[in-house]
Amino acid sequence: MTSPDDLSRRGMLMKLGLLWNGAIGAILAVPIVRYLLSPVIRERNAGYQAWLALGRLDQFPAGQTRLATYRHPAANPSDGETANIPCWVRNVDGRKFQVFAINCAHLGCPVRWFPQSGLFMCPCHGGAYYEDGSRASGPPERGLFEYRYKVDQGNLLIQAGEMPTVGAPAANLINISLGRPPCA
Repeated sequence: MTSPDDLSRRGMLMKLGLLWNGAIGAILAVPIVRYLLSPVIRERNAGYQAWLALGRLDQFPAGQTRLATYRHPAANPSDGETANIPCWVRNVDGRKFQVFAINCAHLGCPVRWFPQSGLFMCPCHGGAYYEDGSRASGPPERGLFEYRYKVDQGNLLIQAGEMPTVGAPAANLINISLGRPPCA
């Protein structure tokens, strides 16, 4: 007969099973807890607030829209070409600019500029935007997202640390000096 202090085979396997399940649960909980706490513990890269150069002003002739690229300020060396972000630059009248994110406001597909029609067109779902970025037709409910810009020493600079999204405050995404509403 066994004494009550002796561990039976069933009891030992039960304790090992609980220990094993507890270890697996802890391993699975680490990424979930990190995700939930990431807004609190995440370090902000100083580059998010930096102004990034798109090029000299003479690269963007008055009355034309040109494609430009910038390197994402929080890029890692392993990001390669994916850290080069394209955007559309419209020189309105030689003094005022509009810098649009290349992404459609509907589902984020890259829009193309067609100078013949004066429209930005989205190939995914047929969204169209006027040259000022406002919505012309299709499924997007708003115009193209705009980056804030400034001109400094003959260079066009944008503040593009965070990708504009529908949920972002509109005042942070447009150049307030244009004096027009953020949505079309």
